[in-house]
Amino acid sequence: MSVSDLPEELIPLSWLIGRWAGVGLGQYPTIEDFRFGQEISFTTDGRPFLSYASRSWLLDDDGEKVRPLALETGFWRPRPDGEVEVMLAHPTGYSELWLGTHEVLGIEDARITGARATLRTDVIAASPSAKPYSAGERLYGLVNGELMWTFDMAAVGEPMTNHLSARLRPAD
Repeated sequence: MSVSDLPEELIPLSWLIGRWAGVGLGQYPTIEDFRFGQEISFTTDGRPFLSYASRSWLLDDDGEKVRPLALETGFWRPRPDGEVEVMLAHPTGYSELWLGTHEVLGIEDARITGARATLRTDVIAASPSAKPYSAGERLYGLVNGELMWTFDMAAVGEPMTNHLSARLRPAD
């Protein structure tokens, strides 16, 4: 689907559409630092939202997959005035509602070349078996054709601290 075929609300988020893959770093005061591989996809069926899916796996020192890590699925819903709502579900017992903003930072030849989305958790629903997690902040950016993102969280008694960051390239 070309950008001209998208619902008008999705055009400012069109930079996300596609499949992305790459490597990231994980850290938190309560765990050892680690490297992970990740694949993310943003798709649309023509309605004014993006379907989102992410999976990641632990990498060893040679960059080989060791075991699965996180999975998350959900939807990105653009709202008026550059706002966005993101709903995510995780098999570890969480569902989250993220609220934030998105903006286009660069356009070249009618193509978005720079953009960002900034999100904060609004609601976190957790099952009784989920680990304590109270807040999150995410930043996604399109920089030099790559999707960069970072995730800070407050969990297991720790204050808001960086947990994950990754650099992903188009995989299609």
